[in-house]
Amino acid sequence: MTAKILNGEVLAQQIRDDIAIEVASLRRNGVIPGLGTILVGDDPPSSRYVAMKHEDCAEVGIESIHEHLPADTTQEQLMAVVDRFNSDPRVHAYLIQLPLPKGLNEEEALLAVNPVKDVDGLHPVNLGMLVMGKPRVLPCTPAGILELLAANGIDLDGKHVVIVGRGLTIGRPLALLAALKRPGCNAAVTVVHTGVRHMEEYLRRADVIIAAAGHGGLVKPDMVKPGAVVVGAGTSWEGRRLISDVDEGVSEVAGWITPRIGGVGPMTRAMLLRNALEAARHSTR
Repeated sequence: MTAKILNGEVLAQQIRDDIAIEVASLRRNGVIPGLGTILVGDDPPSSRYVAMKHEDCAEVGIESIHEHLPADTTQEQLMAVVDRFNSDPRVHAYLIQLPLPKGLNEEEALLAVNPVKDVDGLHPVNLGMLVMGKPRVLPCTPAGILELLAANGIDLDGKHVVIVGRGLTIGRPLALLAALKRPGCNAAVTVVHTGVRHMEEYLRRADVIIAAAGHGGLVKPDMVKPGAVVVGAGTSWEGRRLISDVDEGVSEVAGWITPRIGGVGPMTRAMLLRNALEAARHSTR
């Protein structure tokens, strides 16, 4: 068996095309959606990631409002930028690129973000709405994964989904989302992590495996039920090579699988644009 590919790159392009049409409509009505980014220091991966966000914005017509602060920025200076973005009507949604340089309090900065402008969907207010079953701003990677599955006709209703990883950006919010009684979801969800003994026993019973532990090659072929859906959402670096949490040999066992590159990543970026668009719409109400 050779697994079918869950191509996030193709779907993300379709989503960006749709967003561009909707952004153009807002612009014709005098609303220019704006996505803000705050980058502190010159960490190369962070700098590149922010640059990619600006490229995506330019493609769909969303204005980029960027603040690049030096690595020796004080907490007070960072908080002043956060306050400015909160009150700037041009900034409909924004993010603080992590990690911040040592000495800066990430929690204080993130808590100060206006929840309405929280483009990542990870502010405690927005996560609390998700816990209540009334999500407002969806976390980008979990939303992108569910969108990718739905677009390929994979309905989680009644399925056993095993999520490897309990992190704030993927594992925890995805577990909540997948279990909600809403179209494409309503799954029986099990969350495991690298500290769970005999993890393979859980994985072999799963209809859908979503690996988000950031541990390269963690999910092996003998851990996967033949025909299962396998999503590699976690990554790590092996030298200069990006490694998925899912071993490449799993493609010979699974029914569906994300590619090492071009699976979940493009979907995360597309959902970020969608959240920015929704924030701009919200500002008109």
